[in-house]
Amino acid sequence: MKRNLLLDIILDLKTTTSIKFLPLLLLNRMKFSPNYNIIEELKWRGLYHQSIPGTEELLMEEMVSGYVGFDPTADSLHIGNLVPIILLVHLQRAGHKPYALVGGATGMVGDPSGKKAERQLLSIEEIQHNLNAQKKQLEQFLDFDCGINSAEVVNNFSWFEPMSFLEFIRDVGKHISVNYMMAKDSVKNRLEEGMSFTEFSYQLVQGYDFYYLWKEKNIKLQMGGSDQWGNIVTGTELIRRKGEGKGFSLTAPLITKSDGSKFGKSEGGNVWLDPSKTSPYEFYQFWMNTSDDDAERYIKIFTLHQKAYIDNLINQHKETPHLRFLQKELAGFITQWVHGEEGYKTALSASDILFGKATAASLRELSESDFFSIFNGVKNKEVTDIDGINIVEMCADTGFLASKSEAKRALQENSVSVNSEKVTEEFIFSNTDLINGKYILLQRGKKNKFIIIKN
Repeated sequence: MKRNLLLDIILDLKTTTSIKFLPLLLLNRMKFSPNYNIIEELKWRGLYHQSIPGTEELLMEEMVSGYVGFDPTADSLHIGNLVPIILLVHLQRAGHKPYALVGGATGMVGDPSGKKAERQLLSIEEIQHNLNAQKKQLEQFLDFDCGINSAEVVNNFSWFEPMSFLEFIRDVGKHISVNYMMAKDSVKNRLEEGMSFTEFSYQLVQGYDFYYLWKEKNIKLQMGGSDQWGNIVTGTELIRRKGEGKGFSLTAPLITKSDGSKFGKSEGGNVWLDPSKTSPYEFYQFWMNTSDDDAERYIKIFTLHQKAYIDNLINQHKETPHLRFLQKELAGFITQWVHGEEGYKTALSASDILFGKATAASLRELSESDFFSIFNGVKNKEVTDIDGINIVEMCADTGFLASKSEAKRALQENSVSVNSEKVTEEFIFSNTDLINGKYILLQRGKKNKFIIIKN
């Protein structure tokens, strides 16, 4: 597979340079080259499912503008959105121009794809808030200031808002038959439960997006997950029938875990890109907890490392799987990409604390959400005051240890610590010991932990 020179230089750097020292956006700044086959790149990474005939040739003939749509149902993207985002990243790396379409209009309709029930509709104000938040997150991944192939964000509300209902059904609806729409899986799968006309019309609305962008911005390619294929080809059909032209499409497979379960969920639900919803520590741990089989697939999908580097990493991991080379590289790369170097450092520090490497200083650096994430499930006790209370009394009165005599015995054995620092029987608490002005971590040995909460 041929590449242009700049790509070779950058990717060679990646074999020896830590991700935290290499700006990720640098990897996007490529010029179009007919020698670079993006389809081959996506295939070996596991990011290719299918495309309309001629798509590969088009992408090697000219600089192509392509887009992916994002659904504004929340004010943050989540890791399930990473695959379509990464499709745009690879499109830009190959020298093409990426567009992110945020669905200000389609978000008011609701995509029935993969849904078993009607979705609650959002207000215009809620959708606008979500769009603003998502656009800011997209700027972390795509380069919006690199010349001719700079990324752009478009909002389909801008072209649907002035269009009347009658205009839509005359100029769009007449080109797509009901039989064509009924044949789509997103419709067939909902026939027994029933679906509203609102959701039934969704594929027309999304299809018109592609037609409009093809006509007004010369966007020839739409990408997305394989579950979006039916909606995407409705767009290519509109372009063919209404515009007498040709649109192209490319989809990635839906990512699953090796056990067949859905990717992107944790015990707490979605893994969000917003640190206020999923802390950098929780985000990092999600990837660290990936199985070996999944890590071998995900390292290709969710990083920008070149194939030789990944193959070498996989071989190293197989020789010493207990060192978890794949999980560490995967978690480190994607955490820095999403949360930056500071977020990555915070995640590493919190992870060290989880595995018994805490210090008083590292504990004080934790945010309240990270503190609770790490010590989730640890027994705790609320108290009204800690100032001036002796360690023996505190251990016994809170129930951390069974009695004052047991507390004295543990202290004499030098096995009790406050905020990861060993203390003696003479230790007296003060408000300066509080973490985030509210918490104290007591430990006996490495495993017996207890949280005091000042209310």
